[in-house]
Amino acid sequence: MYTQSITRTHRTAFLLLIDQSGSMTEPLRFRGRDMTKAEAVATITNDLLFELIERARRDDGVRNYYDLTVLGYSGDNQVCSLLPEGRKMISISDLAQMPVPMRTETVEHRLPDGSVALRDIPTPAWIEPRAAGQTPMYEALCEAHELVDEWCARRENAESFPPVIFNITDGEATDCNEEELQNIARRIRSIGTDDGKVLLINIHIAADTSGRSVFFPSADEADVPNRYARLLYDCSSPMPELFEGAIREAKGPGAMPPFRGMSFNASAVELLTMLNIGSISVKTE
Repeated sequence: MYTQSITRTHRTAFLLLIDQSGSMTEPLRFRGRDMTKAEAVATITNDLLFELIERARRDDGVRNYYDLTVLGYSGDNQVCSLLPEGRKMISISDLAQMPVPMRTETVEHRLPDGSVALRDIPTPAWIEPRAAGQTPMYEALCEAHELVDEWCARRENAESFPPVIFNITDGEATDCNEEELQNIARRIRSIGTDDGKVLLINIHIAADTSGRSVFFPSADEADVPNRYARLLYDCSSPMPELFEGAIREAKGPGAMPPFRGMSFNASAVELLTMLNIGSISVKTE
């Protein structure tokens, strides 16, 4: 299980569900500058989309290795696509062919003498930061359930590496109780291809990470005192053996599998690490 490489005949799918509720206006520091959580998540998501395009690029162009979904959830049960033209799912090759909106990002640049200067660089900006209203996470997960169920049911995807869903949030769902959240997560994880079940990775980000942080926890780290952290643990997928090397490298040599695909009180850097591990560990041919 979870052994199928990504090819043009065996593509996979990545779905990003992004909390865009009002609390995402809280400030944090990322890449040497202050920004909101919403800005950091948008930056990291755009970087991931660009990385996936480049990983699929070959001499004959961008190959159709991935299908992509990016959903934002906010307001009063509002879930919307953040992809160009409002498409619910798009192939990586189609995304690469579309006009790319650009923005200027200011980043720190270390000079030869050790001092730090700021430099403006153009970066792709498919996703814009937004933050308003409540956190309809349940509705977003229901939408993701429908999308992966349809994707896995297609004959051409039967043998493919199963879809990976990243749910990025900074708070609790406002449109369901704990049991309902666990039920929809269980339904998502029950869907799959011949190669394995859908992977659901829940990432809770925090502006202040001075409290206890949980990052790809192993079984002996599961007994966390925070109720919401435990809920995220229960809702998340066990990580297949394929990902264990990258997770151990990120956590340290003492980390022992099995690991669960979740984080609690993660920094923006840990969010980036989790997205990279979850999307780039899968072998592409």
